[in-house]
Amino acid sequence: MIDFEKFAKYSKAGPRYTSYPTANEFHSNFTHLDYQKALVQSNSSNLPLSLYLHLPFCRSACYFCGCNVIYTSKEENKTLYIPYLRKELEILKQFLDTKREVIQLHFGGGTPTFFNANELKEVIALLKETFPNFSSQAEVSCEIDPRFFTEEQMQVLKEGGFNRVSFGVQDFDPQVQKAIHRIQSVELVQNAVKIARSFAINSINFDLIYGLPYQDLQTFSQTLQKVLTLSPDRLAIFNYAHVPWMKKTMRKIDETTLPSPKEKLKILEFMISFLSNNGYELIGMDHFAKRNDELYLAKERGELRRNFQGYTTKGFSQTVGIGLTSISEGLDYYAQNHKDLCEYQKALDEGILPTSKGIWLSEEDRLRKEVIMQIMNNLYLDFSMIQKRFAIDFKSHFSHALSALKPYEEAGLLELGENYLKATPTGGMLIRNIAMEFDGFLQNTPIGENKFSKTL
Repeated sequence: MIDFEKFAKYSKAGPRYTSYPTANEFHSNFTHLDYQKALVQSNSSNLPLSLYLHLPFCRSACYFCGCNVIYTSKEENKTLYIPYLRKELEILKQFLDTKREVIQLHFGGGTPTFFNANELKEVIALLKETFPNFSSQAEVSCEIDPRFFTEEQMQVLKEGGFNRVSFGVQDFDPQVQKAIHRIQSVELVQNAVKIARSFAINSINFDLIYGLPYQDLQTFSQTLQKVLTLSPDRLAIFNYAHVPWMKKTMRKIDETTLPSPKEKLKILEFMISFLSNNGYELIGMDHFAKRNDELYLAKERGELRRNFQGYTTKGFSQTVGIGLTSISEGLDYYAQNHKDLCEYQKALDEGILPTSKGIWLSEEDRLRKEVIMQIMNNLYLDFSMIQKRFAIDFKSHFSHALSALKPYEEAGLLELGENYLKATPTGGMLIRNIAMEFDGFLQNTPIGENKFSKTL
């Protein structure tokens, strides 16, 4: 059993490491000209492409949501967005070799299925015209709000090559749903799953969140039991990031109703034990998958990768972000599109890439990125692999980090071997804390409470 009083002290502000450097380090000195240059340089790499398309509209606010969303009930907002996607794709074609192989496509939001079947069909056609070389083994996925999902939409997605869907479930408890402004019954989600299965979708993910208002071990265990009856192939169960200074809608949540770090640890411990006893393997920090699911198989092959969508398969690829606020990733850069719709449209009307900020990665950044991503992906790090790849003496280069991790080893959270580090099962719950010791930006800048969410 976990000594909750002991481990609750590790709850502090820290990154989730969907990127390194984190998005907080992106800056406006990285312009559309830098991204243009990065795209041209990437064409000689022969890296496969992953596409992320952001469809930002939602009909109403879910108070827990930290995504970049535009709330609207106006159909013309969606209709107008599609021509701007076309403009962005036309500009991308000027600098990026779009005939390179595409191994992943992900529709995120917002609510992608807020777009009707015909609109989704048009968007998919635009992408296929621009990127004609989709791998036959490509992972093609869409985030879906079960409250906005029809058989007609699923048919369009299936015809467009989509083979994975992710349903936003969060929690089935009525009191929790009311507090987060997201009412959806088990029956509604069950019907959404039924639609997807009827089109032979064999990889269904549920997004759940722990740490929401009014949650406790008893209520969340009941949610997990209901989830099992629907048999998703994988689960992404995120620690709620309460950042009301960044997201105004989160201010509608009564902070006194949020579970304590101690209660969240109880939920986390139960979750891991319960799911492992019911056929799901823990993948990295916050994902679970059945043993026949591609996410688990990717972990076994060493191809697991962490990005802004969480854990994904296929190993490293060049991510091309399309649409409002999308983030692109290459070997030595990140680039993010404008978050403001008017600024996004203005850039495209001027015929330039809608880049608002980004960052070039130094060799040291790339080294630390590899270390942190290995830890986040595998809960394990082979020092010799890093030494060989980056021509460094690992223990000398990271002496400060290894020294800082000694207390974690003494607390039974980490095993520090002669040539490796490995998180224990309990330490896996605190993997963000462990990875933070290798973050060069945190070493130079104190962590502000209003910069990151809590690790527990």
